[in-house]
Amino acid sequence: MSATVRVDIRQLPHGEGLALPAYQTADAAGLDLLAAVPLETPLVLLPGKYAMVPTGLTIALPPGFEAQVRPRSGLAAKHGVTVLNSPGTIDADYRGEINVLLINHGEAPFPVRRGERIAQMVIAPVARAQLMPATSLSTTDRGGGGFGSTGQ
Repeated sequence: MSATVRVDIRQLPHGEGLALPAYQTADAAGLDLLAAVPLETPLVLLPGKYAMVPTGLTIALPPGFEAQVRPRSGLAAKHGVTVLNSPGTIDADYRGEINVLLINHGEAPFPVRRGERIAQMVIAPVARAQLMPATSLSTTDRGGGGFGSTGQ
């Protein structure tokens, strides 16, 4: 069973009237983020181009949590549109607007319309590392094998 964490959310003036992010199914991991572009002027992503898409939202995550902005599989599969810096990270101390950096890898222009689901946001706990200088590291079967070293 999943734990519930409180996240305060605020709609900015250009996001008013849009639904707040929501889980689409009972077991969904991500909340859908909506485009807060003007109704009368959709943002058109030309093939090979990218743009920052506003959501009209700010959030306050509790310490020890992050929000990850991830692509929506349907946009990627149907249109070649995805989140360029996937996953985008929203730190617990960030209070600015959530924007989604979309890129069009498809062959046709893609209009981003107001209220369209453009990405998903996953709230996750953060583990902080304590880096310890060492003169050597433990050995493993893999060793220093890099890209493709464990299979095809």
